[in-house]
Amino acid sequence: MRPLVAALLCLALAPRASATFSMSQALSYPLPTTLTASLDGRSIAFAIDQQGRRSIWVATAPDFLPRNVVLFPDDEGQAISSVRLSPDGAYVVYVQGNPEDPTANVAQPHPAIWSIDLATGQQSLLGDGTSPAISPSGTRVAFEHDGEVWSVPINGSMLARPLFYDAGVDSDLQWSPDGHALAFVSSRVDHSFIGIYRDGLKHLIFAVPSAFNDVEPRWSPDGTHLAFIRMPGSGGRAPSPLREAIVPWSIWNADPLTGAGRVVWRSPRTARASFPTEGGDVDLTWAGTSRLIFVCEQDNWPHLYDVSAEGGAATRLTTGSYAVTGFAVAQDASSVIYSANVGSLRDDVDRWHLYRVDISTRRVSTLTSGTGSQWWPTVLADGKLAYVTATGRTPPLIALTDADARYTRIVDGDLLPRDFPSSALVTPTEVQYRAPDGLLIHAQLFRLPGLVRAPAVVFVHGGPMRQMLLTWNPIGYYDNSYAVNEYLASRGFAVLSVNYRSGVDYGHDFHYALRTGWTGAAEYQDVLAGARWLQRQRFVNPSRIGIWGGSWGGYLTALALARNSNVFKVGVDYSGVHDLMHDAMEYFHAYGEGALDVDMKPWLRLAWSSSPIASVSTWRSPVLLVQGDSDPEVSFHQLVDLVPRLEEHRVPFQLLVLPDEAHSFLRYASWLRSDEAAAAFFEKHLR
Repeated sequence: MRPLVAALLCLALAPRASATFSMSQALSYPLPTTLTASLDGRSIAFAIDQQGRRSIWVATAPDFLPRNVVLFPDDEGQAISSVRLSPDGAYVVYVQGNPEDPTANVAQPHPAIWSIDLATGQQSLLGDGTSPAISPSGTRVAFEHDGEVWSVPINGSMLARPLFYDAGVDSDLQWSPDGHALAFVSSRVDHSFIGIYRDGLKHLIFAVPSAFNDVEPRWSPDGTHLAFIRMPGSGGRAPSPLREAIVPWSIWNADPLTGAGRVVWRSPRTARASFPTEGGDVDLTWAGTSRLIFVCEQDNWPHLYDVSAEGGAATRLTTGSYAVTGFAVAQDASSVIYSANVGSLRDDVDRWHLYRVDISTRRVSTLTSGTGSQWWPTVLADGKLAYVTATGRTPPLIALTDADARYTRIVDGDLLPRDFPSSALVTPTEVQYRAPDGLLIHAQLFRLPGLVRAPAVVFVHGGPMRQMLLTWNPIGYYDNSYAVNEYLASRGFAVLSVNYRSGVDYGHDFHYALRTGWTGAAEYQDVLAGARWLQRQRFVNPSRIGIWGGSWGGYLTALALARNSNVFKVGVDYSGVHDLMHDAMEYFHAYGEGALDVDMKPWLRLAWSSSPIASVSTWRSPVLLVQGDSDPEVSFHQLVDLVPRLEEHRVPFQLLVLPDEAHSFLRYASWLRSDEAAAAFFEKHLR
């Protein structure tokens, strides 16, 4: 047994002191929100969000003992993001803050960039902005400020200033290896360029400018080439949303001195090989100075491919019915370390493990296995590796291992509270069932042993481009959901977490399933089938089933209550969408002015019939509605519009409105209050 697995099992299988715990205990885990390494691979930095207290930690070779370098002790809802280490590990740069003000402070918040001299502990405010990029020399920081590129010394010795003028909105800043040039994406509404700023030049260079969208500029390690991705601009005839769109894309290689370039590889002109449009990315990455690595789904699964920077056919490095969920190229560029939902266990489709593939031989080595999940592989010096690991009972923690994973050590285990209820949590089990149209659906079942005719709850995740796992999750929003499901299970509920169609990691066809959302709500049949599965289980009371979810999960919760109050007796809807007609309009408007000749009436009727408000006349079950009124992703009007409709039809509802909160709540207090209210609502209506 691998040492990490043994250590986590000892923690998870410790004798149970009690089968009950509080919601605040369930939410007390230290959540890693970022993990990064210095270019020399001798230091790592990670950010932690623990009950709203944000902090940054650094660990350095050879011992990699963590030390806290930043701590914000109050739950102010101002995130820490974009944590970066200078190439030599001497400085940490990070962004603190966000435009939203979830605390209703009288001073308007804004994102600000800070640096920390790790030798002295001195903190310096570099300026207002986001997305810092540290120069290879470790002396300068470029960052985004209101769509412009600014520059500042990393020690804050001078004021930040604009680095150059560009007519577009600039992003994705990439320093050349010698530090004398900066590549960036210049977005121009319906197209984008790859721009290059170079010290000493009075003008910008644009790489093969066109009417396309160019993204992901990536320097070769020797700085002589600049690769990027090209895909269609926002124009042309809008395809029917009842057929999957084909979005061809290509890899280009440009001369950063002249901007001249040529095609290296073109995707097959098929739906599966298209550029990802619903979550995911191709993650273009250099492997040495002559090879490029990327992700493509042309065989239905997101797999790693390798192509020569000079052009030619691409070679698939990974093969099988699984999804590559993240990767990093080894320091010697001979191999790629990746995470994927595959393994030796039958239910590893709902776990992520780490593997290494040799680029030249395509030989795959297993690095982690067992009943946990691992993600964010981060390459270090001497072949070492950092990553995040979790089990069903142990929340995400930072781990270190050698090149062959012969030993593993948890870095931040001391941050786990002594009263975190690991021993009282259940380990979910995988459930599989068929939707009415025959599609195989995966779900996770949370329940205490010995349940008899217990109340049950269906959980539906948001996104919808997400996957819930048999373990804790890589994304904080869904770690909160996992904790709530564990809490409900501890209170005697059976909880079925459904990975419905249009979610990720079950293949391209599952992810891009047709007639979902505003074009027919096909994914709802997967949710209803999950409730029907619960009704057939002897441990469930078939007349006491509820449902909950957030965002798109909130949409499916409202749809379930509106269409099938006979099955779903109660629901909790976090920030849900209730009227999908705006989705239909946005779909066609995304293709620009040329799409205005489309007759919108049939599409609006289809979107209306797919919306919860279209079936509000049959909605009978009580619902708790939760949303922040500064939600930038789901308009608060969705809630404002729903309430009078519920009142008209005398549907029992409760409101929990969070002034100035965002979509994914920024304050721990907002999560705790909402989650406790949700659990109490289920207790009231399902007991």
